[in-house]
Amino acid sequence: MASSSSNQRSLAAKEKQPSARATLTSSSSSSSSSWNHSTSMQSKSVNGPPLQTSNRPKVPAKRSVTPNPRDHFNVDNDLIVRAKSPKRSYSNHSSKPHDQEPGRVRVSVRLRPRHVEDADYADCVELQPEMKKLKLRKNNWSSESFKFDEVFSETASQKRVYQVVAKPVVETVLSGFNGTVMAYGQTGTGKTYTVGNLGKNDASERGIMVRALEDIMANISTNDAVEVTYLQLYMESIHDLLSPNKVNIPIVEDSKTGEVSFPGAELVKVRDLDHFMELLQKAELNRHAANTKMNTNSSRSHAILMIYVRKPAIGVADVHFSSHELSKSVAGPGFAGVYTVRKSKLLIVDLAGSERIDKSGSEGQLLEEAKFINLSLTSLGKCINALAENSLHIPTRESKLTRILRDSFGGSARTSLIITIGPSERYHTETTSTIMFGQRAMKIVNMVKLKEEFDYESLSKKLEIQVDNLTREIDRQQKLRDNYINQMEKKLKECQLSFAEAEKSLVSRSEILEKENSCLEKEIKSILSELSDQKNFNKLLSDEVSRLEFSLEQCKLHQLESTRYQNKLLDTTQPYELRITELEKQLEDECAHRQRAKQDAESLKMLLSDQNSVQRKGEDDISKVREQLEENDQKKQTEINELQTKLAAILQSSEMTKNELESLRENYNTLSLEKEKVFGELDAVKQRLSIEAKHRAMLENELRMLKVLPESMADVEDKKLHMQQRLSRGSSSFRTTMGLHRSISGQRVTIAEFCEEVGLEKIVSLLSSEDVELQMQAAKVVANLAAEDADQEKIVNEGGLDSLLMLLQSSESIPILRAASGAIANLAMNETNQGLIMSKGGAEVLKITATRTDDLPTLRMIAGAFANLCGNVKLHRVLQREGCIKALLGMAESGNTEIIAQVARGFANFVKSETRQVNQGHGKGPSLLIKADALIWLINNTNISSDSTRRHIELALCHLAQNGYVNDVNIRQS
Repeated sequence: MASSSSNQRSLAAKEKQPSARATLTSSSSSSSSSWNHSTSMQSKSVNGPPLQTSNRPKVPAKRSVTPNPRDHFNVDNDLIVRAKSPKRSYSNHSSKPHDQEPGRVRVSVRLRPRHVEDADYADCVELQPEMKKLKLRKNNWSSESFKFDEVFSETASQKRVYQVVAKPVVETVLSGFNGTVMAYGQTGTGKTYTVGNLGKNDASERGIMVRALEDIMANISTNDAVEVTYLQLYMESIHDLLSPNKVNIPIVEDSKTGEVSFPGAELVKVRDLDHFMELLQKAELNRHAANTKMNTNSSRSHAILMIYVRKPAIGVADVHFSSHELSKSVAGPGFAGVYTVRKSKLLIVDLAGSERIDKSGSEGQLLEEAKFINLSLTSLGKCINALAENSLHIPTRESKLTRILRDSFGGSARTSLIITIGPSERYHTETTSTIMFGQRAMKIVNMVKLKEEFDYESLSKKLEIQVDNLTREIDRQQKLRDNYINQMEKKLKECQLSFAEAEKSLVSRSEILEKENSCLEKEIKSILSELSDQKNFNKLLSDEVSRLEFSLEQCKLHQLESTRYQNKLLDTTQPYELRITELEKQLEDECAHRQRAKQDAESLKMLLSDQNSVQRKGEDDISKVREQLEENDQKKQTEINELQTKLAAILQSSEMTKNELESLRENYNTLSLEKEKVFGELDAVKQRLSIEAKHRAMLENELRMLKVLPESMADVEDKKLHMQQRLSRGSSSFRTTMGLHRSISGQRVTIAEFCEEVGLEKIVSLLSSEDVELQMQAAKVVANLAAEDADQEKIVNEGGLDSLLMLLQSSESIPILRAASGAIANLAMNETNQGLIMSKGGAEVLKITATRTDDLPTLRMIAGAFANLCGNVKLHRVLQREGCIKALLGMAESGNTEIIAQVARGFANFVKSETRQVNQGHGKGPSLLIKADALIWLINNTNISSDSTRRHIELALCHLAQNGYVNDVNIRQS
């Protein structure tokens, strides 16, 4: 199964003007040669990752005219001699670890989720992802176990599937090796979703094709090239998906290299990921698909995406030669290791799914397509069986699909296969066939080879650029040399002029020196007279030395030296002249030295006095520090004693708390038993309350209808009084209310009928009325409608949420605030409405309303709205940042049991949603509830009298402790 190559008859034209296609095809290595294991001396072979190449062979100095690929193979049609590989059972696991079988075909299995039509069938597959095993149930009492390289459950993400199945192959392709990623399985099991999904609406749903090219584009440089060809094999005819006019494209095999090419197929150079996405969208529209009983969008062709990567082994910009090195490298053997290019190919194959005609219901054209699909898959299965059984004959020429995939199975490419299966027992036979196909494919071992050749085109361009640079350098050096000669001639003329002037100055200088010599002779005579005086003075000095009782030997030496010195003075005047000057200099230096010594002595005296004062101060400071250290040691000792006593007390209190915890656990067990009984009673009470609330709402609706209906004012007032009396009587007894309702049910309409007659838009518009009574009645109607899920979306779409928030901000009427708060609390039960409430500033409006009213029912409604918002984990940080949790704690200070119950319910919802997030692996850091100081309130109210409130508080504390947010340190601090 070979990569594409150029047509042999067009080689001469491609040598003169190499195209992108010729560059790619000439670099692709022959895969059919890896079937018979005959490779040339220039091919580089590895057995898989880690991909380590051997040393490059030496290339003769004589260069070939045509670019020769690094790999050469001999193909003898279908007769292929392969090395024997150990046989393994289909169901037994592989005994070799991955590092001992680096070239083996990697096979992974992915289970699709259950469909609705599979509800009547049991599961026949059991996954064990941690052991990389799969159990296939034969019947009710026996099953067979299979082991794969990776097992993906129905919840596995597209990213994980790509990283395990395709990413190692992509990295291999980037290193210069061919690679193949293929999906195989029954129709409708998710092959196209796994391989070719574009993820238009959600990037996390992207398939292997998009993610593979994204990785390739992220790991190439500007000197690299990436080109793609996208084909489909439809009814044994090759079509170009990028150019739908090109059909029945032939497969051409190179007789020398065994490489496969597709003359006329569109080869597109990819600029970036967006360009590639456009190509895939265009190809998706051109691919054949149909609706069958087993799959609404069944692929009717095999899709083959070929990605060609061209990477220089050493970048052109990284190599620079001098003229000597260039001439040496062209003739020498080391030249081959510099300009080489690695050309690799990645095949991503989305096979059409196998199907049974009796199950798919294919007829007519669909039946013909199914025949060709099953025929090509059968041929592929025969090749896989022959390779797994080490057969001498591999029937690769029975189908075009097997000819295209020759390099992928038993060839030189690194191959990764993912098989997709369904869980339903309805398709037990198809699932078994797919699993056995994967087991046989795992036995195939490929010989992965590096695809590298000389980049003569880049080398020639490099040499031309180097020659141009050298010519420019020679011209520049010639100009510099001419400029240097001109400058030297100018300097020579200047030197000649300066030499003539120097000669004149020397003549005048010699005359001056003669005059100076005569003066010096006179000076010498005067010096001689001075020296005679000095001689007499030396005698006096010798007498003085003798009088000072120096030793006789020193005196004699001194006399000898003085006599020698006098003789020397008499012999010549020049040494004396020099000696006199030296003595004068020494005398001056001695005077200067004495002055500096005096200055240094005075500065030293000053420094000494300063040092003594500093030393006295330091001694005083040291004594003070010692006293302070002694006092600190005494204080620390006393503190240590106090801490020891406190530690003993803490240990005692910890033992007491342990005993208390044991007693609390016993109480909790008894309370849990009582809880079950109370829940039953609560359900009955809730049903009765819901019926009574519905009836109350019905009566209130009738009262509002009386106000809206076109009747006389007298009749309206009479009916309002009559309905208010009925409301007061209805709240006393549920049975009396039901009796009244039955007596007048034929004369009045429900809220739903009232809304249909009047219209929800008109009711919402009444919220902005100037009549306070109309606003109150409209708010109550909206609040009752908001209790139903079906009406919530209508209320929001008609602008009811905005009108309710405006009422809370503008109205001072307590009944209106109460009804509006209740309506928002009902709307907040829906997750979509929760986000709208927060985005429109509803939390801030509710918090402000809670601060400016003392009405307990209104506060209870606001607390209920906050409690519903606390159940959405996405809003937690916003609620904590805007102070909504602190607002709940402030409302709880009212002491009203119903408000406290709503606060406890809100905290329980808050912590439960955090627990769900932690279980999903997204929770990090301490709970926001603890940061808002709600833990102290929960602990202080654990013994509250209300059973339901206490259960909410206990539930919140249990979730906090379960997530590790609450420990002994938090409890003690609280």
